[in-house]
Amino acid sequence: MKKYFLSLLVLGVCFTACNKNDDAPLVEEVIEEEEVVEENPQVVNIEAQNFMWQAMNAFYFWQEDVPDLADDRFATQVAYEDFLEDEPNPEDFFYQICYNHERVVGEAAAIDRFSFAAEDYKDLVSRLQGVSRSNGLEFQLYLFQGSDDVYGVVTYIARDSDASTKDIKRGDIFIGVDGQRLNRTNFRDLLFGENTTYTLDMAEIVDNSITENNKEVTLTKVDNFSENPILVSNVLEQSGIKIGYLMYNGFLAAFDEELNNVFGNFKSEGVQELVLDFRYNGGGRVSTAVQIASSVYGTNTNDLFLKARYNNKIQSTFDPGDGETNFSSTTIDGSPINALNLQRVYVITTDRTASASELVINGLAPYVDVVQIGTTTTGKNEFSITFVDDLENSYFYDPDREANINPNNQWGIQPLLGRNENADGFSDYTSGLVPNFELEEDISNLGVLGDPSEPLLALTISQITGESGKIDLTPAMTANTLFGSYDLKENTNVSLMDGLMHLDMPNRK
Repeated sequence: MKKYFLSLLVLGVCFTACNKNDDAPLVEEVIEEEEVVEENPQVVNIEAQNFMWQAMNAFYFWQEDVPDLADDRFATQVAYEDFLEDEPNPEDFFYQICYNHERVVGEAAAIDRFSFAAEDYKDLVSRLQGVSRSNGLEFQLYLFQGSDDVYGVVTYIARDSDASTKDIKRGDIFIGVDGQRLNRTNFRDLLFGENTTYTLDMAEIVDNSITENNKEVTLTKVDNFSENPILVSNVLEQSGIKIGYLMYNGFLAAFDEELNNVFGNFKSEGVQELVLDFRYNGGGRVSTAVQIASSVYGTNTNDLFLKARYNNKIQSTFDPGDGETNFSSTTIDGSPINALNLQRVYVITTDRTASASELVINGLAPYVDVVQIGTTTTGKNEFSITFVDDLENSYFYDPDREANINPNNQWGIQPLLGRNENADGFSDYTSGLVPNFELEEDISNLGVLGDPSEPLLALTISQITGESGKIDLTPAMTANTLFGSYDLKENTNVSLMDGLMHLDMPNRK
């Protein structure tokens, strides 16, 4: 793709309402502002706010819908600086210049639900790569009926984690931490606080009630833990049909080659049907989504997988074909993709299935019969890119340019840049992708992931074999999730548009 040059509103460079006479007006205003600053020694450092505004003005998907991001918003340099200084907290500033962000207007009125900012871009980048401080325990929290007390249910244990070495498994229940009962007020501090080690007070279901069982499990968080998203991969044979099953929990580039090997094994085993279990997959890199889709459908490099739609300012610079991505024949590292060339794929989803997971479903739909099992997905049809204060690189984060990032501003932002359409032009799934066969997870019977008797997989297998009338999988215990361990992960609900756009902006004068 060719490079595109976008003009920025840069401090001291151009203001649309400036007097055409180059003599006094702007200079007088600057002098007046300097006098005010001299009288007020508490000057706000606006480097972070300036970086955020510049990047958002150029690239944000809803830029034209946010009056404060308009190209002609500020008549003078002074007006611009006053605006930046008006909100001294960079995090609050960022969410205020988003388009009706959920953090500002609430869930019901939100347009932007997924853009976010981080004070330390290095921490942001690590988490987007699946690296974090973790004990490997993944869980969901629920409220006891008619109470503010909370109980947790383990959804899975990450491979090679501290939790994987302890006596705890999927479906186990806990009600306290270090002897304190969990409730709506304290669960964040007890489970997500600075404590490296904590002890869970366990419970079990007895006569349809959650009852303490005096068991304790002590877990320790490890710094820089890298979770392998490939949790389970196996080949099942049911009614004479070979079924490949993949439980995949995040689109992480570091594991692309291992992922390709999984499909290589499916291919050598001669699988006839494939089940992609995305029930806890909050998304990740688009390049990995392309790889998985190509492994399912085939390395048909002339077929369109997605078309990226940016804001009008960027879109107007595109030539025909720009922003389009076809299916691929190789991984990012150049290995030939192991393709199954299927005409149908089964995908297990829940409300935690988001972003790149949804992209795979939507991108395959024009070519493959996608049979969705479970519950409606999150509905994140936008993509994002990481920005840092590196103007010479158009604010795009590049790991090879960390020395060029402004040392006085370490903020990173992950704003939404656009939406991905499939080959049919469809991208309207903000309310989520609805399953063909609906089934909620049963808290009292989560089962073992990858086991044919696990309820969601059992329903999927019944559709594959045509024996759906022989089983009753009605859940005995369901509840609305209060919070999940995944809610604090930066790589949840993220579709990283890596390597698909490069836009340059002029250097600050």
